[in-house]
Amino acid sequence: QVRIEVDGRVWVVSGDYKTGPDATCTPFEPVRCDVFVTESTFGLPVFRWAPQREVFDAINAWWQDNAAAGRASIVYAYSFGKAQRVLTGLDPAIGPIIVHGAVAAMDEAYRQSGVALPPTKSVLDASPTELRRCLVVAPPSAQGSAWLRRFGDYSDAFASGWMLLRGARRRRNVDRGFILSDHADWPGLLEAIAATGAPRVIVTHGYVEPLVRYLAEQGLQSGAFKTQYGDDEDVKDAVEPAPAETP
Repeated sequence: QVRIEVDGRVWVVSGDYKTGPDATCTPFEPVRCDVFVTESTFGLPVFRWAPQREVFDAINAWWQDNAAAGRASIVYAYSFGKAQRVLTGLDPAIGPIIVHGAVAAMDEAYRQSGVALPPTKSVLDASPTELRRCLVVAPPSAQGSAWLRRFGDYSDAFASGWMLLRGARRRRNVDRGFILSDHADWPGLLEAIAATGAPRVIVTHGYVEPLVRYLAEQGLQSGAFKTQYGDDEDVKDAVEPAPAETP
C-alpha cells in the first residue's frame, strides 16, 4: 500500500490484498485514512471463500485418492505466491511433492527469506514409482505441455478464486477446481474498507460497480478509477454469478 499525506489529509492506495491467513506472507495491515483506493477483483457478494484449512484438506484428500489409484496429481498455481501458499498446505506423508522449475526458483527465494516450505524435488530426481503417486505444483502455462507427459496418467486441478465460476472451470478444462485466492472476497473487501475508517472509497479493477453501489448505500462517498489493466484472463469467458444478498 502507498500512504500519501498532504495538508493533513491522507490517501491510501492499496495493491492486491487479502485479509485471510497465509503462512507465506505478512498479514494485510489496515491504515487509517481519509480516502482509500481499493481493488475489487472479487467485488460481488457471491464471492465468499471457505476457510483455508478446508481447501487444503480437500486438496490432500484428492491427492490421496489419486495416489491410491496410481495417478499423479497436478495442481496449477501461479509460480509466485499461489504456488508457495499451496505448498504450505500439503501433507508430505501422502507422497513426494514435485515442483516445476519455474516454481522451484521462487521456492528457493522464499526459503532464503525464512518461509517454511515442505521438501520438494525435481521431476528428474523422481523414481517411476514416485511419479505415479506424487503431487505436482506447476504454473498454468504447463497445462498441455510435453513436460507433463513424464507423469503418465494424471489428474489435474487449478487453484484460483475464479474456480467458483462454472465458466472459468470449463475454460480451464481441468478435473478439479480448488477455490483459493490471494484476493479478498466480498466480506474481506468490506472488512478492509471499514478498518481504514475512510469516508471516501475509490474502487478499481474487477467487479467495480457493485461495490461502488453497495458502499454508497452504506453512506460512504464512493466512486471508481479506471486503470490501464486488462480483464483478468480467467474471467474473460466465465459465467458471471448472480449477486447474492448483501450483508
